[in-house]
Amino acid sequence: MIKSELVQTIAEQFPHLFQRDVENIVNAILEEITEALARGDRVELRGFGAFSVRKRDARTGRNPRTGQHVDVAEKFVPFFKTGKEMRDRLNGAEK
Repeated sequence: MIKSELVQTIAEQFPHLFQRDVENIVNAILEEITEALARGDRVELRGFGAFSVRKRDARTGRNPRTGQHVDVAEKFVPFFKTGKEMRDRLNGAEK
Protein backbone atom coordinates (compact mmCIF):
# COMPACT_ATOMS: atom_id res chain seq x y z
CA MET A 1 0.00 0.00 0.00
CA ILE A 2 1.29 3.44 -0.88
CA LYS A 3 0.37 6.73 0.78
CA SER A 4 -2.25 7.69 -1.81
CA GLU A 5 -3.98 4.32 -1.35
CA LEU A 6 -3.97 4.83 2.42
CA VAL A 7 -5.55 8.27 2.00
CA GLN A 8 -8.17 6.83 -0.37
CA THR A 9 -9.04 3.99 2.03
CA ILE A 10 -9.42 6.33 5.00
CA ALA A 11 -11.51 8.78 2.95
CA GLU A 12 -13.84 5.94 1.96
CA GLN A 13 -14.21 4.85 5.60
CA PHE A 14 -15.05 8.40 6.69
CA PRO A 15 -17.21 9.90 3.91
CA HIS A 16 -17.87 13.07 5.93
CA LEU A 17 -14.19 14.05 5.49
CA PHE A 18 -12.85 15.49 2.26
CA GLN A 19 -10.02 13.54 0.65
CA ARG A 20 -7.72 16.59 0.80
CA ASP A 21 -8.35 16.83 4.58
CA VAL A 22 -7.49 13.15 5.03
CA GLU A 23 -4.33 13.69 2.98
CA ASN A 24 -3.36 16.66 5.18
CA ILE A 25 -3.91 14.57 8.32
CA VAL A 26 -1.82 11.65 7.01
CA ASN A 27 0.95 14.04 5.94
CA ALA A 28 0.88 15.77 9.35
CA ILE A 29 1.20 12.43 11.18
CA LEU A 30 4.10 11.26 9.01
CA GLU A 31 5.81 14.66 9.28
CA GLU A 32 5.56 14.62 13.09
CA ILE A 33 7.00 11.10 13.26
CA THR A 34 9.87 12.21 11.00
CA GLU A 35 10.51 15.35 13.09
CA ALA A 36 10.55 13.32 16.32
CA LEU A 37 13.04 10.84 14.86
CA ALA A 38 15.21 13.69 13.59
CA ARG A 39 15.34 15.02 17.19
CA GLY A 40 16.41 11.56 18.34
CA ASP A 41 13.09 10.80 20.06
CA ARG A 42 11.36 7.44 20.08
CA VAL A 43 7.81 7.26 18.66
CA GLU A 44 5.60 4.54 20.13
CA LEU A 45 2.17 3.72 18.72
CA ARG A 46 0.59 1.20 21.11
CA GLY A 47 -0.53 -1.98 19.37
CA PHE A 48 1.27 -0.98 16.17
CA GLY A 49 4.94 -0.58 16.99
CA ALA A 50 7.76 1.77 17.86
CA PHE A 51 10.03 3.86 15.66
CA SER A 52 13.51 4.72 16.88
CA VAL A 53 16.87 5.81 15.51
CA ARG A 54 19.95 3.61 15.55
CA LYS A 55 23.54 4.62 14.93
CA ARG A 56 25.63 2.73 12.41
CA ASP A 57 29.34 3.09 13.02
CA ALA A 58 31.78 4.03 10.29
CA ARG A 59 33.17 1.05 8.43
CA THR A 60 35.07 -0.02 5.36
CA GLY A 61 32.74 -1.22 2.63
CA ARG A 62 33.24 -2.61 -0.82
CA ASN A 63 31.98 -1.31 -4.13
CA PRO A 64 30.16 -4.34 -5.59
CA ARG A 65 30.81 -3.24 -9.17
CA THR A 66 34.57 -2.68 -8.92
CA GLY A 67 35.48 -4.58 -5.74
CA GLN A 68 37.32 -1.49 -4.52
CA HIS A 69 37.29 -0.75 -0.78
CA VAL A 70 35.49 2.45 0.24
CA ASP A 71 35.07 4.21 3.56
CA VAL A 72 31.46 4.46 4.72
CA ALA A 73 30.81 7.25 7.23
CA GLU A 74 28.83 6.73 10.41
CA LYS A 75 25.14 7.41 10.02
CA PHE A 76 21.81 7.24 11.77
CA VAL A 77 19.05 5.02 10.39
CA PRO A 78 15.38 4.60 11.32
CA PHE A 79 14.38 1.35 13.02
CA PHE A 80 10.87 -0.08 13.47
CA LYS A 81 9.89 -2.72 15.99
CA THR A 82 6.40 -4.17 15.70
CA GLY A 83 4.05 -4.12 18.65
CA LYS A 84 2.77 -7.29 20.27
CA GLU A 85 -0.76 -6.91 18.89
CA MET A 86 0.50 -6.52 15.32
CA ARG A 87 2.92 -9.43 15.68
CA ASP A 88 0.13 -11.66 17.03
CA ARG A 89 -2.22 -10.65 14.22
CA LEU A 90 0.41 -11.30 11.55
CA ASN A 91 1.03 -14.75 13.02
CA GLY A 92 -2.66 -15.69 13.03
CA ALA A 93 -3.47 -15.12 16.69
CA GLU A 94 -6.27 -12.57 16.12
CA LYS A 95 -8.48 -11.52 18.98
